[in-house]
Amino acid sequence: MRSILVTGGAGYIGSHVCKALAQAGFQPVTYDSLIYGHEWAVNWGPLEVGELSDGDRLDQVMRKYGPEGIIHLAAFAYVGESVSNPLKYYKNNVGGTISLVESAHRNGVKKFVFSSTCATYGVPKNVPIVESEPPHPVNPYGASKLMVERVLADCAVAYGLEWCALRYFNAAGADPACRIGESHDPETHLIPLIIDVAKGVRPHITIFGNDYDTPDGTCIRDYIHVDDLADAHVRALERLGSSLPTIINLGTGRGYSVLEVIDSVQAVTNNPILVEVGARRAGDPARLVSDPSLALDALGWKAQYVEIGPIVDTAWRWHCRESPA
Repeated sequence: MRSILVTGGAGYIGSHVCKALAQAGFQPVTYDSLIYGHEWAVNWGPLEVGELSDGDRLDQVMRKYGPEGIIHLAAFAYVGESVSNPLKYYKNNVGGTISLVESAHRNGVKKFVFSSTCATYGVPKNVPIVESEPPHPVNPYGASKLMVERVLADCAVAYGLEWCALRYFNAAGADPACRIGESHDPETHLIPLIIDVAKGVRPHITIFGNDYDTPDGTCIRDYIHVDDLADAHVRALERLGSSLPTIINLGTGRGYSVLEVIDSVQAVTNNPILVEVGARRAGDPARLVSDPSLALDALGWKAQYVEIGPIVDTAWRWHCRESPA
């Protein structure tokens, strides 16, 4: 069976990517430090525990499985922490990727799909956002992802690396069969935080600013179901080497405001959500919505989940299941 190395495969998005790879006939090999990932999320292939910085361990795993490609999701991803501790993010996200690419080069692995982020755009001038929008990240997390894109571009010239960076928007939802889902500690994503309020785990949800230039005053974001996101990674992997664009946005092309998401969680759960309004967070754009046209043209991909209700429903059912072992 054709093996694919998935860094961060024990995480939220990575585990869904492993599921999609297995469904497409690949053997996903999860490489994860388990700092943020979960052993229970590894269901579709072997788990190899290791750090990105450990070149010898990476070489060992690559020699063992002989992967034909890499899907690289492992990264630190807390925006606030990246501001307070930027060196941690540059060392792990950039330095770790360099170590990974070095090992790939040593072991003859040429195919590389990178899980990037819309945070590379910062506060965009134009919405919906197309790939030609100039990147201006406003935090070290986004800057680290943009640096990795540059590293991969340079390695393509030097070593013949075939690569693609998928700049995705707000990942949300869960496996409809409730086998895997979103489980972060600490949790910072809006939908699971609102669900915690619906379950009585948190007393309220805080809206950071309600005076933006949007119809209801709250920020608008593009929510992409994690299964759709995973499918795009597999499609990108399969199309590497065929004039695939190196930068592709992943989103639905439709935005929902914070209040609309809260309303959706209330509708799905039939539970009231107590809301408090706080101050704006620095660097929060009013709107972040993708133009997904290139993903359709290059990958034959479009989001199957566009309405926020079904996305929230999968997340709610995941959070209501019995906790995994």
